[in-house]
Amino acid sequence: MFLNETQEEVRATTRSFVNAVVRPAAEALDREERFPAEIYEEMGKLGLFGIAVPEELGGPGFDTLTYAVVMEELSRGYASVADQCGLVELITTLLVRHGTPEQQKLLPSIMSMQQKVAYCITEPEAGTDVSGIRTTAVKDGEGWVLNGGKIWIHNAPVADLGFVLARTDKEAGNRGMSIFIVDLHAKGVERGPKEHKMGQRASQVGALDFQDVRLGPNALLGEMNRGFHMMMSVLDKGRVGIASLAVGIAQAGLEAAVEYAGTRKQFGKHISEFQGVQWLLADMAKDIEAARLLVYAAAMKIDHGLDATRSCSMAKCFAGDMAVARTADAVQVFGGSGYIRGFEVERLYRDAKITQIYEGTNQIQRMIIARELLKKGATA
Repeated sequence: MFLNETQEEVRATTRSFVNAVVRPAAEALDREERFPAEIYEEMGKLGLFGIAVPEELGGPGFDTLTYAVVMEELSRGYASVADQCGLVELITTLLVRHGTPEQQKLLPSIMSMQQKVAYCITEPEAGTDVSGIRTTAVKDGEGWVLNGGKIWIHNAPVADLGFVLARTDKEAGNRGMSIFIVDLHAKGVERGPKEHKMGQRASQVGALDFQDVRLGPNALLGEMNRGFHMMMSVLDKGRVGIASLAVGIAQAGLEAAVEYAGTRKQFGKHISEFQGVQWLLADMAKDIEAARLLVYAAAMKIDHGLDATRSCSMAKCFAGDMAVARTADAVQVFGGSGYIRGFEVERLYRDAKITQIYEGTNQIQRMIIARELLKKGATA
């Protein structure tokens, strides 16, 4: 109804890949916490990274709605794999919008996963409050010297390139930050141990420490002291991505619950015949569809150049809360089996929780929604 022929084709291609490659590997990847480089190489060949990168820069040239569709389908297979797609989308969006022609030459190697990237923002004193960042980049001749540390950085244990937000003017607050492209194999870069997470366990997370890391003049992305604004400029798309990921997790839970309810028997009946189970399934289905429509609406606003901030925060907040609640329902349908490692719904429940936290907590999303309402009125 909402998707054009090309978007339907992309969805079919992605779903076929997920069913053949991602879903069969998901349980082992979760258990082993392994970075699935071979899966990402195949995704690169299929054009599933850098989805909105223009064709003239080597990308597929698709829109935000197509990106949302891909994220949902990948997450339906395994959220860690979708998370990698979302990370690459944010980095390539930054390069397309703000990179120099020389920096944009990185795009093909990033989209093919020949170079793995990390988006380096969070610090011990700077999570939701980005203004607390203490990492600094000090001008030194034509280049810069980078010092500081980052925590909970996606891909930190394996990344080749870091896009690092650092202070370049200590007195200017949010107007004194810049983004730098950093070779994470360079002298002075240290990696902390891989964190062991509750969910999305094949998505590698860790710390990075920068001690007198020397950067050349071409390391600065975009304008100096505009890093905070550049980062904020991609947040709407990032929140659409996480909302789509949450929908995919919940959709996988619904599919598993429907199948199980039709085969599991109690008291001489399939449990799908009991009203209590039917209502659980119905509530899962309606909330997933509502979240999907919120995602599509937000994505289409971005694609039409409209103010999408409120819609993106609504989609992310609703979808994240929905995914946690409805994967819990999937576990309930499975009963005791749903609480056991090795059952898909147990993993989905763990994978869902982070969607309420990253890319801005759902409490922050509510604050954004309220701010937009009070500033611009309640009219949609």
